[in-house]
Amino acid sequence: MAVLARDNADQIADCLQSAIWADELLVVLDDRSSDATGEIARGLGARVVERAFDSFAGQRDYALSVTRTEWVFFLDSDERVPPPLADAIRARVKEATCAGWWVPRRNYMWGHEIRHGGWWPDYQLRLLRVAAAKYDPERPVHEVVLLDGPEGHLEDPLIHYNYATLGDFVRKQRQYVAYEARILYGQGVRPKPWTYLSQPLREFRRRYVTLKGYKDGFQGLLLCLLVAYYYGFRVTVELGRLWRQAG
Repeated sequence: MAVLARDNADQIADCLQSAIWADELLVVLDDRSSDATGEIARGLGARVVERAFDSFAGQRDYALSVTRTEWVFFLDSDERVPPPLADAIRARVKEATCAGWWVPRRNYMWGHEIRHGGWWPDYQLRLLRVAAAKYDPERPVHEVVLLDGPEGHLEDPLIHYNYATLGDFVRKQRQYVAYEARILYGQGVRPKPWTYLSQPLREFRRRYVTLKGYKDGFQGLLLCLLVAYYYGFRVTVELGRLWRQAG
């Protein structure tokens, strides 16, 4: 089990306790972390290694390089492994029929489970044979696994407590916007004048109508509006700024 962490003292204990059944608990701690995350993790028996942050993909690749087990399950500090999923993980690594397994994820935001708008089943490729996996360096955030071998899908879900408050959501999206814009800039994508309007509208329609975000009520509407604003409008604005800055 591997967890990336930075200033997660309020979450790391519950996270690790849900994975206490694992052969190894590995925490890759961002060296900028300034709270008691490391101490709490060590107190629960985790092996804590610090690393200077370069990207989320880089942190995960580092975790793969220092893990002591044949298989690794990547867990975020705001995620929990329920007992049925733990049983499924142990069974699949014994079978070894695949090099990696996708896991469905139940997402909770502001105290509500979000089941539509693209948030369920929200499959994540998390259970990996260490020797067969690495992360795409072109995707520093919302990482992509490059897997050498077949993939499978588990049925039992991971629990994800995304954001406790609206403020938490806003702070995180500001960080992601910068990452996403730099990725698009690196791919040579240039925003057109009309995309400042068309892109957020397209994203809202996709989330709210096509993916039925309206079924999650007010929380679904608010979430679709926020995603459209940040990943439609703000990413486009930041992308335009990067091109103007480059001259």
